[in-house]
Amino acid sequence: MGQTLAVAEAEVRKLRHDPVELLTRAIQPTLWLLVFGQVMSQLRGISSDGVSYRDFLAPGILAQSVMFIAIFYGISVIWERDSGVLYKYMVSPAPRWALVVGKALGSEVRSLTQASVIWILSALIGVHLRLELGAILGMLVLALLGSAIFVTLSLIIACLVKTRERFMGIGQLLTMPLFFASNAIYPISLMPAWLRVVAHINPLTYLVDGLRTLMLTGGSSAFGLGLDFAVLGLSTLLLVVIAARLYPTILT
Repeated sequence: MGQTLAVAEAEVRKLRHDPVELLTRAIQPTLWLLVFGQVMSQLRGISSDGVSYRDFLAPGILAQSVMFIAIFYGISVIWERDSGVLYKYMVSPAPRWALVVGKALGSEVRSLTQASVIWILSALIGVHLRLELGAILGMLVLALLGSAIFVTLSLIIACLVKTRERFMGIGQLLTMPLFFASNAIYPISLMPAWLRVVAHINPLTYLVDGLRTLMLTGGSSAFGLGLDFAVLGLSTLLLVVIAARLYPTILT
């Protein structure tokens, strides 16, 4: 645990040296909420299960923000390899899973900071948020799990492609399909049958579903909070195991 926290602390230290990154990353989700949300709320064809579309959209944008930060995290690992930092990690006595989990924890700090910005912005624009402590803590746990899934997926991609250019291409290829093949900006019931199948195996769908339940007043889960947490937890565990096995290969 000490080794894991040491790796996480090193990642957080990078954030302290470049806090402007958080502000720049907050611009896109802000535009989604303020512009896209306002425009799409005028369309009558989008059913949002009894809540306003602005309320419906806010958890989806929070989940999107967590995913976008996490899924490009692997590029920093490639940079560390090219600069020689990663070699120092790999010769340390820390087990490979500790390195993977430590980096995931470091990224989760970024994701929690971003989630807090989106939550505050949602409150300012009038989204009906649940203010119970248990709901807020549950929302943060979900955000942590969602971040862990996409960080470890990002590390796996970095181990496989090994170059920054290819990583950026694959990262951009994945983000939009994951986002649009989920319930982030429209209900699954509006999707064609084949896309519903994809949505049900997309972990982002379960992240958004849980966030809607815990974040919104009157929010409800389509799958049940238990299933949301189970899918995200098991997905995280599986990806950590795969990433830990692949991690040394990034040096070759």
